[in-house]
Amino acid sequence: MRQPPRNKKETPRYNINGQIRAREVRVVGDDIVPTILPIREALNLAHEKELDLVEISPNAEPPVCRICDYSKFLYQQKKRQKEIKAKQAKIEVKEIRFGPQTDDHDYNFKLKHAKGFLEDGDKVKAYVFFRGRSILFKEQGEVLLLRFASDLEDYGKVEQMPKLEGKRMTMFIGPKKISGGKKDAMQRGQSNDSQPRVEKKQPQQRAPKEYTGPKVEGEDF
Repeated sequence: MRQPPRNKKETPRYNINGQIRAREVRVVGDDIVPTILPIREALNLAHEKELDLVEISPNAEPPVCRICDYSKFLYQQKKRQKEIKAKQAKIEVKEIRFGPQTDDHDYNFKLKHAKGFLEDGDKVKAYVFFRGRSILFKEQGEVLLLRFASDLEDYGKVEQMPKLEGKRMTMFIGPKKISGGKKDAMQRGQSNDSQPRVEKKQPQQRAPKEYTGPKVEGEDF
């Protein structure tokens, strides 16, 4: 029977074959009916199938061991972990740079981009860069960043207040999680807006045959 691969970069996470110390184990595997066997019988069964006995649940009573190809088992575990990581949302940090005397046009342009970043689930790193003697206007830079945070309060929350480091005053804003999401809210709003249109439908006109009397000009039937 094989032994776990010796790799200094990766320590085996599972006991296999002779490393298993339990007296009896629950054996599972492909084409194997789950059953409890003494460890020696479980090892013999794995040997007969030219496979390994892998302890996959050591804390169970008794421990659960799988009869399989250990190398293939490790490969499948790594593949599964990669798939899980791929499904997880990756949060990126987007940078927004200001000067201490940024004009309103440039400010609104960057504010629009920051809203888009936060809606996409990314963090925003907003900072004011002080060039040369502009460091004298650090209070003005702090006011700008606080205004920026206030204008984004519906889209994100401040994770770090403005902090001066060297020639940069930096602030971090994380995305705000809203139940239902923006799209759902918009759809609900559209649904509510559509209701009055239904109520405005014209009532059906009565058929002429329902009136049996003489027709009077100007009377509405």
